[in-house]
Amino acid sequence: MTTLDLTPRVDQSPTGNLGDTLALVGRCLRRSTRQLDTLLLAVMLPVMLLLMFVYVFGGAIQSGMDYVDFVVPGILLLTAGYGASTTAVDVASDITAGIMDRFRSMPIRATGVMTGHVAASMARNAVSTALVIGIALLIGFDAQASALDWLAAIGLIALYVAALTWIAVAIGVVASGPEAASGFSFAILFLPYVSSAFVPVDSMPSVLSSIAAWNPVTPVADTVRGLLLGTPVGSSAAQAIAWCVGLLLVGWVAASVLFRRQR
Repeated sequence: MTTLDLTPRVDQSPTGNLGDTLALVGRCLRRSTRQLDTLLLAVMLPVMLLLMFVYVFGGAIQSGMDYVDFVVPGILLLTAGYGASTTAVDVASDITAGIMDRFRSMPIRATGVMTGHVAASMARNAVSTALVIGIALLIGFDAQASALDWLAAIGLIALYVAALTWIAVAIGVVASGPEAASGFSFAILFLPYVSSAFVPVDSMPSVLSSIAAWNPVTPVADTVRGLLLGTPVGSSAAQAIAWCVGLLLVGWVAASVLFRRQR
């Protein structure tokens, strides 16, 4: 007596994997464009925060330079955190809605499902980042970066966004629902506030300055600021890259393992 094997066969070829991934990326991008309220908030919130920090808080903060020059890198990193939080909620929504179960029954790689969410987050952050930089230049941001410095800064921001997004995907997979994912991802949003993103570390109380010194956002913010303003970045560049690569690997491995175990 023979049995019929109905297990879906995953196309192991490079073209098959690429096709699956591109299809899932397209799905997430289309979903982003249909959620206009979320898309508008993701784009406009960083601009509103930039204007608030510059015009409401800027006059009271001693940063050693024009505050708009100091705070722009912090706003860019805060934008990445908000985008990652949105991704965690989207992943958790897909899981609770049963979409992920349908994907598991199809002959596609698990990594392709998650890569779709990461790519959509990267695209949303690219729009928000470009808008923040444009508004910052209009209100007096005095960038002294060369073309190579701009590329390096954008590359580091993209690496930071990718790292946070993979961690957010892992949070979305393990969360019990969208509300829980939103709560867990609050830590990602909070990180830039206890770092050099908005105020100099040496202006903080000793306990907070110690925390900020070990905060992964601090070397990233310092490096992006140095690149955009044409000032030396010192050892912060190597620290920033190491933190981003380490977080990216942790997030990717955790998301992959949790997704395969999640039932």
